[in-house]
Amino acid sequence: MNHPLFTDLRRQVDEAITFDDQPGACRLIAEGLRLAGQQDCPGEILYFRAQAEIIAGRFEAAIGLLEEALLSNPTDGAAYNDIALCRVEMGRLEGVLEIFDQGIAVEPDYATIHHNKGWFLNKIGRLSEALPCLRRAIALEPLRAVTWENIADIYQAQGLLGEAVQAYRMAVLCLGGCGAGIKEQLKAEMEKLEKMLTIIKKEAV
Repeated sequence: MNHPLFTDLRRQVDEAITFDDQPGACRLIAEGLRLAGQQDCPGEILYFRAQAEIIAGRFEAAIGLLEEALLSNPTDGAAYNDIALCRVEMGRLEGVLEIFDQGIAVEPDYATIHHNKGWFLNKIGRLSEALPCLRRAIALEPLRAVTWENIADIYQAQGLLGEAVQAYRMAVLCLGGCGAGIKEQLKAEMEKLEKMLTIIKKEAV
């Protein structure tokens, strides 16, 4: 677990990176470094330095900083999560699931790591194993739009179109007033699936 003072700031950095808001992420990282220095939290300094390396695409450097951060705080699930994601970015997939599991073991209530484990399982074609991870993330963080979107994608791949529409709808609701472009993409996907469902129902009559 991270220092409680930084929980919200970390979440904001994660969201900015997820939604490709690099300027916003950089500002938040700078604030995290300032605050971590002020509070004398070496593990947090290393964590935020690692986020800057991730944004710059220097994944090996980020892994080194995150591993060092874990020496200061062995129960930081986010550090394990980000090491796993860096390895994915580098194409080093062997052992990634084990790293996610290490993070879950030390911080089982961290929604992001459950989401990313599910995302990775989906990426490697293990859809049925991915869904429980994503559902666990939603149980911990019900308004997580990106997780609902991933659930919808899996339902769609499984041919469960009605369930996919409902999950996409939840993703749109969770975005609220944010991510206008993403909301439009999700709505377009919903409309496409709804048309397909209408055709299937007509053909079944």
